[in-house]
Amino acid sequence: MSEFVNVGILGKGTVGGAFRRLLNERADMVEEVSGRRPKVSGVLSRKKGSFDRILARSDIVVELIGGVDPALDYVTRTLRAGKHVVTANKQLLAQHGEELVAAAREGGAQLRFEAAVAGAIPVIRVVQESLGAIPIEKVFGIVNGTTNYILTEMTRTGLSYEEALAQAQDLGYAEADPTDDVGGADAAAKMAILARLAFGAPVRLRDVPYEGIEQIKPDDIAYAKELGLSLKLLGVAERVDDGRISVRVFPCFLYPGHPLAPIEGPFNAVMVESPAITEITMSGPGAGGPETAAAVLGDVVSVITGGSPLFEENARLKVAKDVEMAFYLHLEVDDEPGVLARVAEVLGDHGVSVRSVVQRGLGGEAQLIMVMHPVSEKAFAAALKRIAKLKFLRSPPRSIRVIEEEFG
Repeated sequence: MSEFVNVGILGKGTVGGAFRRLLNERADMVEEVSGRRPKVSGVLSRKKGSFDRILARSDIVVELIGGVDPALDYVTRTLRAGKHVVTANKQLLAQHGEELVAAAREGGAQLRFEAAVAGAIPVIRVVQESLGAIPIEKVFGIVNGTTNYILTEMTRTGLSYEEALAQAQDLGYAEADPTDDVGGADAAAKMAILARLAFGAPVRLRDVPYEGIEQIKPDDIAYAKELGLSLKLLGVAERVDDGRISVRVFPCFLYPGHPLAPIEGPFNAVMVESPAITEITMSGPGAGGPETAAAVLGDVVSVITGGSPLFEENARLKVAKDVEMAFYLHLEVDDEPGVLARVAEVLGDHGVSVRSVVQRGLGGEAQLIMVMHPVSEKAFAAALKRIAKLKFLRSPPRSIRVIEEEFG
């Protein structure tokens, strides 16, 4: 075996540059841990380099291009050629995980992707290796640092969503086009990957319904602060019965005793629940050049030292289309007799039970704030559709899920 391991790098952007620097800085340490010294065999950018040449010269190919095209072609060809792949590309894995696993098996190569989900938090390694023999019931958490920063600032300073987003962009926490982050698509891709790992279910991005934070208003934040609640964008993958799992992304209120409630700023946190371990919470910085590069380097070391984490398929598990959740409902209404009774009637017609009601303001400023007991999401959505048509509403109704679970 050669004393060197040749590492080809696809992508010369923020993460690609950070990874190359880190690989050079830590080469001595990697050699000490693994017995082999990493050496860059080539770098592919948009303007320079040849993929075929890099593939021929490399033992490991690190894909940091992003997106699906041409990354899918490059990664598939690398794996089929028996060369190992480390990637931070969540969209690629969420949309084409099955194909990539098949290519890895065909070539006898390793596929590693720790950096694709939660920045510097080693959640992939924990779920796939440390907890590999333990039946997992639920994996959930804050997997997008951009949205967590925005919600934190809205709560801390009273900024509007638009103001907090602009601040996040100024600080580099949000992209110039933040659509995937604030709309929930980024978190949904990460949850598709985590669901595959935790349950072996053939989950793709299209199977994950998601909502973002664009509709969150200062009134919602004020309600949360009044009751000591935290507002987070959560990704959840959980077993709902023996044959089904639920994978979703949504904004929700958390009670103070929840371990994710104090996670603020651009940080990520992931919880894993299992009867064997109760729960584990991991938190740390989210995506960024140095953080992602560190996770990628960890995967490179894992490849050198052995091991091959692949998706274990369990096609018997199906993705549930409906689950039960508690909801917060905010209505801006005309202050007139019978309004509350009419809303309650519509909710009752759909089997939605009200836990609490608060009425604020008078006349043109009247608001109804309601919290429901857990109910079928489909039933609540149907009730909300009818409520939206009531003539005394001054604006569309807003709803946010509520997680009542607390931990001792």
